[in-house]
Amino acid sequence: MQFQLNINGQERSVDVAADTPLLWVLRDELNLTGTKFGCGVASCGACTIHLNGTPVRSCQTTVEDAVGARVITIEGASDPVAKAVQQAWIEKDVVQCGFCQSGQIMSAVGLLSENANPSDEEIDDYMSGNACRCATYVRIKDAIKLAARKLEA
Repeated sequence: MQFQLNINGQERSVDVAADTPLLWVLRDELNLTGTKFGCGVASCGACTIHLNGTPVRSCQTTVEDAVGARVITIEGASDPVAKAVQQAWIEKDVVQCGFCQSGQIMSAVGLLSENANPSDEEIDDYMSGNACRCATYVRIKDAIKLAARKLEA
């Protein structure tokens, strides 16, 4: 079936089955490979994207679910919150292997878009669905706090 999607502000057309996970549409049909496959069951967060501003797991979101929605991937994350998070990630040297980081960043952007000044507990709760094999959780939390301060200034 033909589907029209709004991906990173551009209208894109794909011809796939209605139940195709959005993750595979992004990676295989549209060559947007920043969104990673981690577990396939929405428990690791590596495939996190934004659907109408809300972080979702693209491995469990079908292409049909994305029709009429605004999809933002790591490649298109460029609003002021995303820029602050990305800069904080660099300044805090968060990345080790980097595999989970696009999902971590997309979740952090979602958090700071909802809560401009989260507590440690709120960061832990919000980010708990994102796994990091390298255990950079302390740097991730520090980067989120730094991004929040940048956004306040």
